[in-house]
Amino acid sequence: MGYPRPLVIDPTGRDIHGEAARIRELGPVVPVELPEGVQAWAVSSPGLLKRLLTDPRVSKDPRRHWPQWIKGEISPEWPLFTWVAVQNMFTAYGGEHKRLRTLVSKAFTARRTSALRPRVEEIAATLLDGVEAAGRHGDIVDLREEFCYPLPIQVISELLGLPGELGAELRAVVDGVFHTSATPEEVTDNYARFYAALGELVALKRRSPGDDLTSALIAARDDGDNRLSEQELLDTLVLVISAGHETTVNLIDNAVHLLLTHPDQLTHVRSGRASWEDVVEEALRVEAPVASLPLRYAVDDLVMSEFGGPDGVVIGKGEAILAAYAAAGRHPGKYGEDADLFDVTRFDKEHLAFGHGVHFCLGAPLGRLEAHIALRALFDRFPGLRLAVPQDELEPVESFISNGHRALPVHLS
Repeated sequence: MGYPRPLVIDPTGRDIHGEAARIRELGPVVPVELPEGVQAWAVSSPGLLKRLLTDPRVSKDPRRHWPQWIKGEISPEWPLFTWVAVQNMFTAYGGEHKRLRTLVSKAFTARRTSALRPRVEEIAATLLDGVEAAGRHGDIVDLREEFCYPLPIQVISELLGLPGELGAELRAVVDGVFHTSATPEEVTDNYARFYAALGELVALKRRSPGDDLTSALIAARDDGDNRLSEQELLDTLVLVISAGHETTVNLIDNAVHLLLTHPDQLTHVRSGRASWEDVVEEALRVEAPVASLPLRYAVDDLVMSEFGGPDGVVIGKGEAILAAYAAAGRHPGKYGEDADLFDVTRFDKEHLAFGHGVHFCLGAPLGRLEAHIALRALFDRFPGLRLAVPQDELEPVESFISNGHRALPVHLS
């Protein structure tokens, strides 16, 4: 099945919501062109996307179901290579996915997540002490750098038992994974650095295991019933580290920005008409931290009309699918003509920001917990918080996957 003329995705992500609107205008499922001419179908209808995400004829395993990968046509220099090359639950299908997800899910149970609350509150308070010191004399503070970023990375680092000396390097390479307009040289260098750092972490934990997720995964690799291969071990760490902080960074960043640019919505929270939970869910809907997620693949021909989609559109066997979460989150067919509006009192705040179906994000409860704590602590500490630059001067991160700001400069009062 061939692709019609595609919409070319901007790899720099300079206008994520403008591009999302163009996708929606073209239809609920439209052909798009990713970096280096790779073709995919972007699905922006929330209902259609949910049905596809739960259908067993949609896979995330390129080794079994993507002809371009199987034929060796996808180069390690492709900016999205890591997203499809990893061998972990993110790219697994069927029984393999269940096996790999089971090993990691034990670290993200509701009880374990709830038990992290006091530590997350402590980390947030300590970071805000630093923010207060940095802005004490009226200086501008980059809130993304000083608060939104270090809070999730410290939480996931402690969960993994990550030593401090590896933290800076892993932060840098995770940023590189989301940099979708990187040069081929940057892609291959980042890939090598990532696995070198993870190899160092695994070697350290084999010598000195602890009460952490890395040590637990190594135990599963070395003597578990559902043994991990060495590559699956490393790639599972790639997933937990990458997904465990980048999305939460963007969630906190976007929620703060939305409240600062919509003071009436902050008033709803302070007056009790809405909760911090309402803020988080509406921020996830209107500013999905992951704007578009690559990739899924059709196991068989998928006739869209059978999924409630448009007549005459077929995603052919082996063709790639891009989940357009930013476009789905503002779909007027579901949320009305004011779908672009940030409204914490909105009745329908249901969204797909954490995915849906068997690949629903395991870390969603932890991300929500971190965001609730971070936002409450931040606005309690600095009730006069305001942006330090005009809104139109804020620059997006250079990615069509990751949706956030390069910096979030603020005055504390």
